[in-house]
Amino acid sequence: MRKSMILSTLLALYEISPSQAWSSFAPSSSASSPKVGRVSAGPIDISAMGIGTWSWGNRLLFDYDPSQDEEIYQAYRAVRDAGVSIFDTADSYGTLDLNGRAEILLGRFERRYLDERLNTDDSEKENTNILSQLFGGNANAAPAVVPQQVATKLAPYPWRITPGSMTSAVKASLKRLEQDKLTLAQLHWSTANYQPFQEKALWEGIANVYDEGLCDAVGISNYGPIQLSKINTYMREREVPLATVQIQYSLMTYQDSRDMNDACAEEGCRLISYSPLCLGLLTGKYSLDNLPKSSARKQLFRELLPGAQGLLNTLEAIAMEKGKSQSQVAINWAICKDTVPIPGARTLQQAEENLGAVGWKLDQGMVDELDRAAFAVGKPMIQNIFLTK
Repeated sequence: MRKSMILSTLLALYEISPSQAWSSFAPSSSASSPKVGRVSAGPIDISAMGIGTWSWGNRLLFDYDPSQDEEIYQAYRAVRDAGVSIFDTADSYGTLDLNGRAEILLGRFERRYLDERLNTDDSEKENTNILSQLFGGNANAAPAVVPQQVATKLAPYPWRITPGSMTSAVKASLKRLEQDKLTLAQLHWSTANYQPFQEKALWEGIANVYDEGLCDAVGISNYGPIQLSKINTYMREREVPLATVQIQYSLMTYQDSRDMNDACAEEGCRLISYSPLCLGLLTGKYSLDNLPKSSARKQLFRELLPGAQGLLNTLEAIAMEKGKSQSQVAINWAICKDTVPIPGARTLQQAEENLGAVGWKLDQGMVDELDRAAFAVGKPMIQNIFLTK
């Protein structure tokens, strides 16, 4: 009885609740390994799922408004806590006056996240130290924070025709991020289809970015198998690691994108799948009677939904069987294809939905069934107009 009274007095004195006291010595779920695993990408490791930031600043397709920033941060914090580290962005993300907004938010969010983690960890450590000194025992160490990894895509604007323009672009991105180095400096698209003379200057420029220590590796976006082989030959000659290739890759584009799996395996690159939910079409939330608010997405979905009904029905059936949502099944399918999906997340609900796609795996029979449904889609999602062969 007396020991109990002493304990209560000490806890009150140090303003520690009984639940905090017990949690300091009890097994902690937060001390377990991050939910999202790690995969190799050339010479670096990245999280097995990332987050795309296309919608952060995009008024046209996603009705972005700066008042949404706090809600987006809650999503950011949730995925960071779960072990997501790779964030795909671009110097062109953001509409008009909001150009570069996604990069600004990424830097701002990470600084805030680390500050909150530091304050939380210091508070928990102080309470734990007090209790350890008073009662003995070892508390669980706080889980280490996996460093943020920013993968910025640099747009081959018509005026970026010299190698130095790439270096300047990266330095501008780093200024918006308020960081010293990118994990991945990426070419946003190839100019081979319309301005081939610019292509070699871009390759030389992105290689120079690596040589100057401004990134850990380089990546490309919207390159097909043939152009991938060409640029990787150049990068090998320069001894620059080409770590990642990203294309629009989902069940709605699989008819045209499936060849990239073998191409990336042959070149030793990790395939990143952007728009794995096809702008939300694969979530099952939309129908011809319930279209997105954005006029651009509304028209697109009106054209795509009729031919995708069989795929959506298959997604729904497999989701019910697995006890998952259609979104989670669609993202997990992309993971089963050995890609790193980068779905968007602007709300905590979307972040939690995305995280529900990891930690389990579709049966091979389900993957095959989804493949067949994808091949049967009447009108697939159009590929990026800049995608090369």
